[in-house]
Amino acid sequence: MRILITGATGYIGKRLIPILLNEGHEVVCAVRDASRIFSSYKEEENITIVETDFLKEETLSNIPKRIDVAYYLIHSMSNSATKFHELEKLCAENFRKCIEQTDAEQVIYLSGITNDTKLSKHLLSRKNVEDALKSDKYALTVFKAGIIVGSGSSSFEIIRDLVEKLPIMIAPKWLHTKTQPIAIRDVLSFLSKAAGNNKLFNTSYDIFGPEILTYKEMLLEFSKIRQLKRTIITVPIMTPKLSSYWLYFVTSTSYKLASSLVNSMGIEIIGKPSQINQLLNVHPISYSKAVSLAFEKIEQNSIISSWKDSFVSGRLRNKAHKYVNVPTYGCFTDKKQRPVTDLNKTLDKIFSIGGKNGWYYGDFLWKIRGFMDKAMGGIGLRRGRTHITNLNVGDSLDFWRVIYADKDKKKLLLYAEMKLPGEAWLEFKIENGILFQTATFRPKGLAGRLYWYTVTPFHWFVFKGMISKIVA
Repeated sequence: MRILITGATGYIGKRLIPILLNEGHEVVCAVRDASRIFSSYKEEENITIVETDFLKEETLSNIPKRIDVAYYLIHSMSNSATKFHELEKLCAENFRKCIEQTDAEQVIYLSGITNDTKLSKHLLSRKNVEDALKSDKYALTVFKAGIIVGSGSSSFEIIRDLVEKLPIMIAPKWLHTKTQPIAIRDVLSFLSKAAGNNKLFNTSYDIFGPEILTYKEMLLEFSKIRQLKRTIITVPIMTPKLSSYWLYFVTSTSYKLASSLVNSMGIEIIGKPSQINQLLNVHPISYSKAVSLAFEKIEQNSIISSWKDSFVSGRLRNKAHKYVNVPTYGCFTDKKQRPVTDLNKTLDKIFSIGGKNGWYYGDFLWKIRGFMDKAMGGIGLRRGRTHITNLNVGDSLDFWRVIYADKDKKKLLLYAEMKLPGEAWLEFKIENGILFQTATFRPKGLAGRLYWYTVTPFHWFVFKGMISKIVA
């Protein structure tokens, strides 16, 4: 079959693509920014990449007419836009109109369990999207998932941060809310096995794991698997705003995402039983098994996707390639260069920078800068990096975003997502045996200029040591 995947660079989309390819399908990836697709996918003969934005009708003509099945995996947990729910509904309506002009017989939509009569803003938005996707021209298959557990998922990483950082937790009362977590591998099994299955046409199913657990029980089970003794005390006085700040300061999530999650966590997510497990021969694994398998992936350094690489986790909202051309007019720069004696080793160091590997010099100053950013409502250094040695366009890298990454062309370009009175880039490139390291800052007003002059002494110290360590 020829299958269209929207949200191909997202957490679910990245993991679904190789499964569909292994099953012999031809995959069409609809993305807003083609530069974010893995280079290995671009060389795959059964993949077609089309650039389209379902909020911009003029780009929808890029979607090919010959499609058998389409996956709708577009969703944003950001609440930065006042009317985000209206934008999501518009996106779904444009998608429906577009797919109605193709040969597609089935659309598969991954949503969240929405059985509670009182829904959060985000769960209500998902319900509205489902309604907007219904059509007489194709069959709609809807899967409503519980909390998704897997390496790189937002739920998994937040729980991991809480358990590994806090021996004693003074937590909000919503930790007693019940939910039914499901492993990412089971979600992918449901999605992939549903393609072209006419038994599922115009149906909706809740998909969930075998256990009903509270968030507190999930935290304690997680700590047991990690062999960590943890004590959790819940208090009734934490307002949603305080709860959001609690998540924000302890975990790697942004405040906006933390706020969205808190609004959803007070609502029970219990699935309605059905025959879907038997229909597709999928038997969801337990929560503890899902956590154990996630850590196996982490230890093998084989995480395919992470929520942190979504643009939702930072300040960048537009296409990455718009920031590739680093400005020069009205900018301050810090330029360093060193001769390279071992090309491969130097490139490996460049593409392994950040995260647990550190920044090679003055790491304590980087940590201070990260703490300052976090204190001002920024993301700090909490996101780290998804893969220990590989970088792709769109990946998060501490408080940077990867804008360009090509080892063959010997160049890495990062864009700053920290709180700044301006914009900043950090570039590494090797030409004619010389490593050029350039930090560029485009100030915004007087505050931006004062900021640059204030940090210049630290830049000289840190950037000089960093480039020396990279070529050492």
